Amino acid sequence: MNQYVITYPEGKFKALTFSYDDGKVADRRLIEIFNRYGLKGTFHLNGGLFHDEGESSSSRIGKEEVTSLYQGHEVACHTYTHPTIARCPLEKVTEEVLEDRKALEEFVPYPVQGFSYPNGSYTQKIKELLPFLGIEYARVVGNSNQFQLPNDWYEWMPTCHHNHQLMELGKQFVSLDKSQYLYLMYVWGHSYEFDADGNWDLMEEFAQLVSSQEDIWFVTNLEFKQYMDAANRLVFTRNGDRVWNPNAQSIWIKVNQQVHTIKPGMNTLTT
Repeated sequence: MNQYVITYPEGKFKALTFSYDDGKVADRRLIEIFNRYGLKGTFHLNGGLFHDEGESSSSRIGKEEVTSLYQGHEVACHTYTHPTIARCPLEKVTEEVLEDRKALEEFVPYPVQGFSYPNGSYTQKIKELLPFLGIEYARVVGNSNQFQLPNDWYEWMPTCHHNHQLMELGKQFVSLDKSQYLYLMYVWGHSYEFDADGNWDLMEEFAQLVSSQEDIWFVTNLEFKQYMDAANRLVFTRNGDRVWNPNAQSIWIKVNQQVHTIKPGMNTLTT
């Protein structure tokens, strides 16, 4: 019997994603590092807290920067005004999320569907609400110290904050070689923390480490979620010689360790 497994694009088995909150001016330097090393990140912004154009004293980026600064990365929600939402009436949480989406979608050419909980605050009712507001995933605060895929997209626990064993975990991650598994390293934080802690060299060192690895897929939070959802929609014939891909994107699989690109529509597999 043939063995079929889902892989990341091009047959890769490791993925790396980043998540940074609040839209502070230090995002400029962080994105310069990401772009220089070919990394991709998700930036969770507050649509109601951008500084006014020409206001040089603000620590936040301005609206006029969003489109160009975050190009090639993901812009995602973080609520409109950054309240501690576990203390908010549920209808006000709805307003915070929808108004944030509306504001951010003025600057990007795609639906804004990602979310991180402001101040790490959420409840079960908020988790249940988010899918009805067009949100596909939500990141929590904390460190799993692991490279597993999320079990709950609305309680997505990162691997680590960048100040928590980043290089130690990064070295573990690049050394992983069991391709029968899928791994994900997820790094989170706030870009202004690099300024406060004086450790921009930490991200430079980490970027140098991971960017040289050909078996890592560099991806935004939403791209990762969308790919895994799409992979789970593949439909195989009973004998496995054909597979229907109902998605608009290609998915990669291995059949007996041979990598196959499954394009949109009907695909014939030769093994």
